[in-house]
Amino acid sequence: MKTLIATLAVTGAIAAAAPVAAQSQGDWTVGLGLGYVLPKDDNASVGGTSLDVEDSLRPTLTVEYFIRDNLGIEVLAAWPFEHDIKLGGTTIGSTQQLPPTVSLNYHIPTNTAFKPFVGIGINYTTFWDTSSSLGDLELDDSWGLALHAGADYQVTEAGALRFDVRWIDIDTDAKLNGAALTGVEIDPWVFGVSYVHRF
Repeated sequence: MKTLIATLAVTGAIAAAAPVAAQSQGDWTVGLGLGYVLPKDDNASVGGTSLDVEDSLRPTLTVEYFIRDNLGIEVLAAWPFEHDIKLGGTTIGSTQQLPPTVSLNYHIPTNTAFKPFVGIGINYTTFWDTSSSLGDLELDDSWGLALHAGADYQVTEAGALRFDVRWIDIDTDAKLNGAALTGVEIDPWVFGVSYVHRF
């Protein structure tokens, strides 16, 4: 208990001592981190059998420009995500995808080192290098809505640790050996952690 109290006291002291800077019009931020893509279960079905797109973890890059105080336009990029594809629990193929996303984020002013934000945007996902042991599998590109929420914890005057989550509407039309499958609804949650630097 004493250790816990001491830890909380130190954390509070650090938060109180951290420089507090506003997100001002004209500022740029660049973030480097990791993104974990967690598609929803039962993405589609083939002959009544569940088709699932598996999880993937990759490095991410964000760039944000503040068009107004606390209001920024952000672009998300990433190293290509690679997903195994399972049919009825058995791996039958894989695909790679890039999900560039543009969001409008509102950073809630708190006058503390802890700065939450919410955003909404548009995602474009492109698939390639798709293969399947069942034959020729094709996945069409996708446009969809993207929701974003998270928080920055300021650790220096210009640097912060970011924890965020996105929900992205990714629906793709699929063909197996030329025959159309039911729409594949990936609709992933994307969990991220990164270091963000303000310029």
